[in-house]
Amino acid sequence: RRKRKKERLLKMKSSGINAEYGVPKEGEDPMAEYMNLLAMLFSMCGLMMRFKWAAWAAVYCAFIGFSNSRSSEDTKQIFSSFMLSISSVVMSYLQSPTPMAISYFS
Repeated sequence: RRKRKKERLLKMKSSGINAEYGVPKEGEDPMAEYMNLLAMLFSMCGLMMRFKWAAWAAVYCAFIGFSNSRSSEDTKQIFSSFMLSISSVVMSYLQSPTPMAISYFS
């Protein structure tokens, strides 16, 4: 009886990311996830407050997140990050089509 039980036991194989907490293993770079998060935050600032610099920063962060992503990552999150950042740029320029002015130096 004990032999059968030992045969049924399977050894646990760990994946690259801890599924319960989303914590990357040592040696893995979480830069793509950070850039996607920043792109989402900047996109929301660009959409809600019509900050053009935040919308362009969202596009920049989305490109960096895409370039640092692994092929096994969820493509829906990357695609939604791109679309949200592009829509924030479009909506901020539809609101006021004047070019972005640097008001700090004038």
